[in-house]
Amino acid sequence: MTTIDPHSPVPKYFQLRAILLDLIESAELPVDAPIPSERELCVRYGLSRMTVRQGVDQLVSEGRLYRVPGKGTFVARPKIEMPLRLVSFTEDMLSRGLRPGAIDLDRRTVYADARLARIFEVEPGTEIHVIERLRTADGEPMALERAHILASLAPDLLDRRLADRSLYGVLEAVYGLVFDAGDQTIDASLADAADARHLQIPRGSAVLLLQRRSYTGGVCAELGVSTYRADRYQIHTALGNPPPPQS
Repeated sequence: MTTIDPHSPVPKYFQLRAILLDLIESAELPVDAPIPSERELCVRYGLSRMTVRQGVDQLVSEGRLYRVPGKGTFVARPKIEMPLRLVSFTEDMLSRGLRPGAIDLDRRTVYADARLARIFEVEPGTEIHVIERLRTADGEPMALERAHILASLAPDLLDRRLADRSLYGVLEAVYGLVFDAGDQTIDASLADAADARHLQIPRGSAVLLLQRRSYTGGVCAELGVSTYRADRYQIHTALGNPPPPQS
């Protein structure tokens, strides 16, 4: 679609959205490139300024465009597909050609309450290491990770340098822990003031809340609770319709 069809049942602002999205996905408008001004879009497609603004607002809300006050509207970076497999943040970013980073925020040892004891299948009061880090890609904040590790499996973990290192890599290299299974849940949430400050997004912005349990030899060794920027991530999964059973 390169023109607006006034007779189409599709709203004009949505037709404009499709045109701009095609320009973005075909790389005619590359990342960080400015899109035409509202006035240019009005003249080019014969639309009112209100209609143009509605179409552009739609793409801004979807994270495909971003605005810079006083400068204009620009093409945003493509969202990163969230991995639905057992892989570390570092491995995932490297596979995409991005430079992973990790900034230490907090590390401490706690005693398992009833919930943690149930998750790890240990007695209440068992020592659990908690490591909180801000994860970055090419220097851009992407996620907050809160890893809970059974202290008995990595006794001196809190004394190790973890900045800009893969936690999974350290656990494997130093303690011989290799995760071979896991489960993960993903929920929608809103960033509170503290998380928003670290992620450099407005308070109340949409985020993805992940909870992952990682196992080694049938033992739950890690509980990861992570907050990901929803404007930088999307979830993709392949779907299939299995053939009916043959009689």
